This record gives sequence, structure tokens and C-alpha cells, in this order.
Amino acid sequence: MSNDLAQLVMERCNALGAISEEEGRLTRRSLTPAMRAAHNLVSGWMRAAGMTVHEDNVGNMVGSYPADRLAARTLIIGSHLDTVRDAGKYDGVLGVLVGLAAVERLHQTDRRLPFGIEVVAFTDEEGLRFPACLGSRAMVGSFDLVALNLPDADEVTLAEAIRAFGGDPDLVAQDVRRSQDLLGYLEVHIEQGPTLERAGLPVGVVSAITGFSRTNLAFIGVAGHAGTVPMTMRHDALCAAAEFVLAVEAHARSVPGLVSTVGELSISPGARNVIPGAATLSLDLRHQDEHERLAGQADLHWRAEEIASTRGLSLRWDVAHGQAAVPMAPDLRERLAAAIVAAGHPPTELPSGAGHDAAVMAGLTDAAMLFVRCKGGVSHNPAESVTVEDVAVAIDVVGRFLDGMA
Repeated sequence: MSNDLAQLVMERCNALGAISEEEGRLTRRSLTPAMRAAHNLVSGWMRAAGMTVHEDNVGNMVGSYPADRLAARTLIIGSHLDTVRDAGKYDGVLGVLVGLAAVERLHQTDRRLPFGIEVVAFTDEEGLRFPACLGSRAMVGSFDLVALNLPDADEVTLAEAIRAFGGDPDLVAQDVRRSQDLLGYLEVHIEQGPTLERAGLPVGVVSAITGFSRTNLAFIGVAGHAGTVPMTMRHDALCAAAEFVLAVEAHARSVPGLVSTVGELSISPGARNVIPGAATLSLDLRHQDEHERLAGQADLHWRAEEIASTRGLSLRWDVAHGQAAVPMAPDLRERLAAAIVAAGHPPTELPSGAGHDAAVMAGLTDAAMLFVRCKGGVSHNPAESVTVEDVAVAIDVVGRFLDGMA
């Protein structure tokens, strides 16, 4: 049964992959006509699986499958249908459709569980049009109403977009869920990395969604003539930046689980015959353990100071943004691992280096994530790829997880 449903999921991913705002590539922003077409398609599949469907006031689509008793709590299985620009077909979409497939398997035998199930397609997880994780924040109650006045690239405000989509921005607060009504939250997602593929495993349990620190820094030296200033008398900002970039790489390789990236580098004045007088860099640092993240940030700050001092430069260091790691619920992680074993596969845990709605939902209820192997770890790219066999494993694992929750 899982194999048939997996093939159906793949066909549905293809169908949704054809719904785009742009010719020749997949771009589907939240609260747009393309998203309305996607909602219409998925809501039809939900109803055919015995679910009732509604949208809340920020455009979250919720398919509800009833429990076998009254006053039961609800397990939410969620992800998103919005995409980045020039996207692949599986990021977000796979999680919604695997959740739907798990409900379809129950519906095929007219089976109910002692808890209700909601399959939720959240609004604007990617943040391409409006603030990221907009839909899950509205459900949790952490949505900032000031965001209703934010415009998109076409100067359409979020409030206007919500109204055009059929919601009411004045009623967003009414859609906040109560934690006592919920059993938990599960999100299925492609890994977006190469770890499972390298391990030869179809699925894995997410241990935590990593915290991150984003820093802007600059080495300030002295610009000078490339031909007249001796090497021993230079205060070259680019050389300091280069030394720091390599120090970042070496440091991250020495700390298990740490990933650090210098993704931006600009040089001033930027002439071929002038010694660089300033080098401005970005630093992105991530770890699932808060102690390791903060320690790594402090270590690299100290290293940057040392490099600047040794070379006779000054340093500017500005932590622009940071977010704490979000551990997934231990009980749900254990249940997912047991479901993987029952499905005939070895369990493994790995962190998520990317953000997800699960990180927001963890503020409301116990949350867990199941990663599915993707080819080459490629994501946010048309080359994004999963196999029908791995999708079948994911459906089987989710089904066994639901049985275990019963």
C-alpha cells in the first residue's frame, strides 16, 4: 500500500510543480493566484481522503481527519506549499503530501485513531513574499501584527494580500491554537543536505533545528600604492580577511556539528594597484547545541581580534542576528526512531541546519521532524530529487508513528 501511495505522492508533486507564477521555472509565493490553484488541487485530495478542509485568516490550509471519540486532542502534520524562486518540487510539498498519504491509508480502511489528525499547509514558510514562517507564527500566537502593513515587491501589503486570498487580517488573533488541544506536531521534509545519502539511509530523525549567529565584521587597515609600500610595512585588510576565512574553516572542522560560512566579502577601494584598506565580511555560524554555538562565536571573535592586532589593523564586529537552537521533543523522537526500526531500517538522528515551521510550532506543542533523503543534498534548486522508494519508507514510518501514538 505504501508503494502505491508513494507513486501517487510523486505524481502529485509533479502536478503541483506545474503550478507556478513564472513560465519555465517553479516560483509559487504565498497568497497568490498560483497558491490558490495549489490549494484548490490539494484541498480536493484532502476531501477525497475523508477530511474536511478550511483556511484560516492568514491562508493556512487545514485538512481535518476526525478521531474515533469526542473531545480528543489533535496531532498536526504540517509543512508548506510556497517555494523559493526557481525551486524544486519537493521542499515543503513532500511533507504536506506524505501527511495526506498517511491519512489516506487510514481512510482506505475506514480507520480512526483516538486523536484527530490535521494536515496543514502553512503560509509563507520560505519568506519569499512576506516574513518567513508567517502561517505557523499566526497559529502559535507569535505573529507580529505590525507585519500586516509590510509591502511585498509590488507594494501590496500583507493585509491586502490576505483579503485578496479570502482571509480577514483583523481576525488573525482568533486563529491561535491552544496547546492543551494538541497532541504534538510532526513535519516530514527532504533533508536538504547530503548526510542521509552518504549514510545510505532513506530517512532520519531530526534531533534539533540548529541555532545560528549572523555577524558582520570588517578589518580596517591602510590603503596604499601596490608598488611603493614594502611588504613588511603593509596593513593589508584583505590579507587579514583571508587569514580569518581560513581560521573559520579550521575552527568549524575542529568542532563536531558546527558549520560556519563566510558568504560575503567586499574590498575597498577595490583597485588592482591599491593595497586593500578595508575588507567587510559576513559570518554565519550554526550548531544544534547552544553552548557550542555561543562558544564558537566567542572563539572566532577572539581569533579576529588576534589577526587584526598582529597585522596592525582595527576590527569592527557586529552580531546582526541570532536565534537559539530548538531541540525536537525527546518522546516524539524516540517514537519516530521506533517507527523506523519497525519499518525495517536503522534509525539515525541528525540536526537540521535550515529553519522550518517545526521550530515555531515547538513553542506551542511537542514537535518532531522526519527527514527524507534527497539526491546529492540538493535543495532550493530545480534539480531537487527524491526516489519513490524513499517516499514509500517515509509514508510507512509516519503510519507506524501514528499507530504508536495511538
